[in-house]
Amino acid sequence: MPTAARTRVLTYLGLTLLFSCVFYALILHAGSLGAGGGRYVTGIMWCPALAAFATCAWRGKDVRELGWGWGEGRWQWASYLLPLGYAFVAYLIVWLAGWGGFPNWEVVPRLAKGFGWMGLRPSLVLVGYVLVTASVGLVSSLATALGEEIGWRGFLVPELMPHLGFTRTALLSGIIWAAWHVPILVGADYNNGTPTWYGLTCFAVLVVAISFPFAWMRMRSGSLWTAALLHASHNLFVQAVFTPLTSARGRITPYAIDEFGFALPLVAVGVALYFWRRRGEVETGAATA
Repeated sequence: MPTAARTRVLTYLGLTLLFSCVFYALILHAGSLGAGGGRYVTGIMWCPALAAFATCAWRGKDVRELGWGWGEGRWQWASYLLPLGYAFVAYLIVWLAGWGGFPNWEVVPRLAKGFGWMGLRPSLVLVGYVLVTASVGLVSSLATALGEEIGWRGFLVPELMPHLGFTRTALLSGIIWAAWHVPILVGADYNNGTPTWYGLTCFAVLVVAISFPFAWMRMRSGSLWTAALLHASHNLFVQAVFTPLTSARGRITPYAIDEFGFALPLVAVGVALYFWRRRGEVETGAATA
């Protein structure tokens, strides 16, 4: 990698860590991601974007190169639907194997009260919740996911790609992305009730694996919005739909579901292999739109 590119990458990573330490400290002191009404999480998710903007200003990179163009609509739709697809496959395996149940009727009273749907049939409450979450919920999820993706896929991936190629870029960006989460995985409550080592391992495999479609879609579309939609859709469907709507079936359930269980990482590895096999389509692709 040329010296100028290496300097930009190292500057970006250093600034991301520096900015993130403020929110690491706040979250770890509180011991919970819910502290500050969720504002600490929003803050830390925007640290990669702040680092990208600062690096561009400091190292003379045009911020317009981050990929602000919307690109072809098909890539945005694909980015929204892909996490729904791999999450559905993973949870379907869990349900069919008996490692978790569907639906989780115990959450219905809470959902009905929260949405003002008392008196509706439980099945209608669940359908309504999924529809509202998958549509309106995307807006709030995108608002936070965008902060990370301006940095990870807007700045970092296109900076690495011309020099490292697709495979090493996807792997390295995924490892960095996973490592960035470690402090809150180890020191806060970002887990699903499994031992820290287990949850951390499953999470790391998942994040590195989905970095392949994230990087591929970013480079193929030339738009950082694909990565932002992928990230927002992943958080939305995994954290707000499939996990809470899956009921416990003994002690194995937390070991199987969510980002800290084995089902999602296994399916994600398959998805990663699919995009890796198509790496030739982006090896010489444009990085901006």
